[in-house]
This record gives sequence, structure tokens and C-alpha cells, in this order.
Amino acid sequence: MTTSKSTVAILGPGGVGGLIGALLARDGHRVVCLAGQDTAAVLSRDGLRIESAQYGDFTAAVEADTQLREPVDAVFVTVKQTALNPALDRVPAPVLGDAIVIPLLNGLDHIALLRKRYPSARVVAGTIRVEATRTSPGCVIHSSPFANLELAAPLDDFADHLRHAGLGVTLRTDETAMLWDKLAFLAPFALLTTRHRSDVGTIRSDRRPELLAVLDEITAVAQAAGAPVTTDTVLSFFDRAPHTMKSSMQRDVEAGRPFELDAIGGAVLRAGAAHGIETPATARLVAEVAHQANQEA
Repeated sequence: MTTSKSTVAILGPGGVGGLIGALLARDGHRVVCLAGQDTAAVLSRDGLRIESAQYGDFTAAVEADTQLREPVDAVFVTVKQTALNPALDRVPAPVLGDAIVIPLLNGLDHIALLRKRYPSARVVAGTIRVEATRTSPGCVIHSSPFANLELAAPLDDFADHLRHAGLGVTLRTDETAMLWDKLAFLAPFALLTTRHRSDVGTIRSDRRPELLAVLDEITAVAQAAGAPVTTDTVLSFFDRAPHTMKSSMQRDVEAGRPFELDAIGGAVLRAGAAHGIETPATARLVAEVAHQANQEA
């Protein structure tokens, strides 16, 4: 990657992808958003409109299409896990070539899937901490005072581009540890808030024994997978989180949208089985959330 401007595709220009794309476009990079025909038409005409206390309110002109038609330097995959497979049809492997692919998805299993699908590309595990919501096609409200990426690869030049555009970027050397750092908090947070229809403050006070049981299971799986995650460390995140914080899974279930139970809870259960770690409390929660959602469907 040279110091010149990059061409970056955004697969799924929703809250997260829209914010990243708009920041890069505002900084002078060429941004191509890949979406359905109606959304692509809106983005081509109106650009990406951002409302943000951190970055200000602005509109960034971007290109948009229903499919990637030429090589790019990098592509951010920012769809939800539930929409991943059909979305990837917008990115043909022969066109993508050896680009950097940065998926910002929940769970673990998407990394192997992407590496198999794009064998010539450089698939880099990534996570992001941000609150950004798409309110309509091309319109994003960024409500957190941060947008911080972690990438598990020595992408120094590309990371400099992202930082110059205003994003926080940390480069990590251990992909497994990075992904489990996120999942070890996200899985209990999403499963417990969704199952009990409660915010995180209520979970950590009224459901603390159950929280501790699930944390012990998930951190045991993480350690077996090679990640140095402890119950005490993850519990400290729970105890510092804003009392009223809800999970995105919980919001999806409440709104009747597809939700990432398999990507989040299922990933823990599969990893536990692979490493011979029993996860009965987590398995019960996954089953209860699935049953609850089916009852309400």
C-alpha cells in the first residue's frame, strides 16, 4: 500500500460501513459502496450523510453499485452474519483478486469462510467498537464518542489512511486473542440481555450468578482456543458498562429482524465442542433465546 489515496469498497453500507465509507471519502479516497439496487441508486445520487458529535454533520460523495466490477485496494465487509452469504455474491473472487478484505462481523466462523471464498485476497480479522445506526439508505447517526478498529495484521500504510480519516486503529499480532476478546464479552451480553429482555445493569445485578456461570464457560473455551481471556477481565467490562446499555441482538429481536444467534452463541458452542469444553449454561441460553424468538414470530 503506497501513501497515495486508496480505492475502498464497502460491502453493506449500513451504520458501520456507511460511517467508514463516508470518513474515507471525505478524506479523499475513492469509495465504492456495494448494495441492493435501490440503496445503490440513493447513494449514487445523494452520497452518505453522517450525523456525528465526534466528526460533525457532513455528506460525502461516493460511488455505488450492485456488484464489484473492478479491482480495489481493500473491501470492508460490514453486513450482518445473517446476510453474509448472499452479500458475498456482490464481490466475485476473480474481480477482487489480491485485495485486503476486512470483515467487521460478530463471531468467529466468517474468517475461514472468507479465506476459502477469496483464496488470492488477504483476509484480515477485524473488530470495531462504535455505535452507528443507519436510519435510512445513506443516512447514518454516529452516537458514540469513538470509532475504534482493531486489525490483526501489519497493515501499517492502510492503517495510516484510516487514522488520517479519523478512525482509531490498533494493529494486533494475535488474531485468535483479538476475536475472543470481543466474543467473550459479546456472547454473554447478547444472550443474557436478549433472553431476559433487560439492560446490562439489570443483568449484572439481578442475574449475576447466571452471568458468572456463562462467563466461566466462555472464558474456558477462549483459553482452550489459545486466547488469554479471564472471567475477571470480562466481568470488569460488564461492571463498567452503562447501566442502560442493550445489545444489538436484543434490539433485533424486539424489532422482529433477523438476529445473529448462531454467529454469536453458536460460535461459542461449536468452539467448545471442538476443544472438549462443556458449555451447558451457554447452550441453555442459546436454546431459550431461539425458543423465545420462535414464540414471538
